[in-house]
Amino acid sequence: MRSRERLVIPFRSKVVEPISLLPREERQRRVEAAGFNLFRLASADVYIDLLTDSGTGAISVYQLGRSMMGDESYAGSRSFEEMRRQVQETMGFPFTIPVHQGRAAEQVLNYVMIRRNSFVPGNAHFDTTKAHIEIAEGRAIDCTIDAGRTSEGNYPFKGNIAVSKLERVIERYGARHIAYILLTITCNSGGGQPVSMQNIRDVRALASAHGLPLVFDAARFAENAYFIKEREPGYKDKSIPEIVHEMFSYADACTMSAKKDAIVPMGGFIGCRDPELYERLKTPAILFEGFFTYGGMSGADMEMLAQGLREVTDVTYLAYRIGQVRRFGELLQSFGVPIVEPVGGHAVFIDARKFFPNVPEDEFPAQLLCAELYREGGVRCVEVGSCLVGRDPDSGENIRPPLDLCRLTIPRRVYTFEHLEYVADVIRTVLEERGTKLKRGLCFDHEAEGIRHFSSTFRYL
Repeated sequence: MRSRERLVIPFRSKVVEPISLLPREERQRRVEAAGFNLFRLASADVYIDLLTDSGTGAISVYQLGRSMMGDESYAGSRSFEEMRRQVQETMGFPFTIPVHQGRAAEQVLNYVMIRRNSFVPGNAHFDTTKAHIEIAEGRAIDCTIDAGRTSEGNYPFKGNIAVSKLERVIERYGARHIAYILLTITCNSGGGQPVSMQNIRDVRALASAHGLPLVFDAARFAENAYFIKEREPGYKDKSIPEIVHEMFSYADACTMSAKKDAIVPMGGFIGCRDPELYERLKTPAILFEGFFTYGGMSGADMEMLAQGLREVTDVTYLAYRIGQVRRFGELLQSFGVPIVEPVGGHAVFIDARKFFPNVPEDEFPAQLLCAELYREGGVRCVEVGSCLVGRDPDSGENIRPPLDLCRLTIPRRVYTFEHLEYVADVIRTVLEERGTKLKRGLCFDHEAEGIRHFSSTFRYL
């Protein structure tokens, strides 16, 4: 038998935070009071929190040390210069606009780049991304490859854009009505799936042929680079920084939630090459965030962000990070849990329609699974499916996405594999005891306006 590859853990614990599991009856009471929406739970209600990897990672001793050097000047902060230099070193963008987090970067960028009734084609836009496009009176168009719209199959780059679909969108609406092309690396809504370097090149070529900007959502760029190194021919012997440099060489700009792959509790930025675009971004950045050399971030935040960009491109860290998530996914598969294959970079995604095959698709099976996992074991996760996708902005009808997923998101450098084994046992119990027995799901008790999965409440049918 082939021996399992050992995961080298590139850190050890120095400070720990106590957690506790509430009794089952109390968990039942609290999730009912929350309307079966796990966003509405207090953190103290939760034992293992896999809601998100955004801002939930453990900072390093080096990040903590750098934070002590934060320059809190309103304008011209030395800490901003440190952050700007690191963004240029890591990604190659000469201009940086700091913001407090990724969705703020989207707001500022879209204020400048989107005109009314323009379009933003891309690969499976996340909910806040889609909402920001629509608030700016644009429309998001999903051009993900067909392989990325199913949980089955081990296609290595399910996050890729289908270039033929993208071409048809440009032909149909005309290049002058395309605000920009958005490439999310890795693609969160599709299961944390990576985008290949070849696809990035192909999309760049098409964008250039039509004079269109190519923008990256770079929240998990380092994880994407590791998958390229691991899966794409010609990149095995290249370093992560080399791969990252090539990836970003094809982009005109990026938005970045630094709460993911820069491993900070708060922060983000816009990176760009065009000095004219940089000047245009300054005014909305000042209006929405703060002066363009702090953008809603403290000097301490900017120092930690710069250090995080250095740490996240370490191949040993990435091998452990992605290896831990992959091993968790393999454990769930061994229990017969239907997950998105191959396992993505930051999370394991359960195909809830297959988990609850007798629950109608319109009764939110993924939201149902989130509620059941909390009731069973105090585990908090998140729905990435019918509730998250929302309604069609033109017709008002509920959109039925190709996948209804329950996302189990692994915070960086936080949980041991023993924690994840506990989660896997909880999931196996729910599958064995209720997987085929449940025949009804959930409906809205209150459907919140806008990005509804944060605030809506549900009831059992």
